[in-house]
Amino acid sequence: MSKDLSKPKNRKKLDKSAFALPGKRKYPIPDKAHARNALARVAQHGTKDEQKKVKAAVHKKFPGIGRDGKGKGKKAAKT
Repeated sequence: MSKDLSKPKNRKKLDKSAFALPGKRKYPIPDKAHARNALARVAQHGTKDEQKKVKAAVHKKFPGIGRDGKGKGKKAAKT
């Protein structure tokens, strides 16, 4: 999905489950690119509670994204 989700008509087409904060319809995470963006935006503008919720939602839907510190979705190599 590469639609511009800053446009209200495109956001309205998404199911609530496509948002990290579905009650507020904030931080859309329909794909990996948007999930990475949601993590970046919530780190800049979200409350501590929102940050925890967004991280949990992203990691539940896309395990590994951001966990290696690079946001690539790969697990860190064991040493």
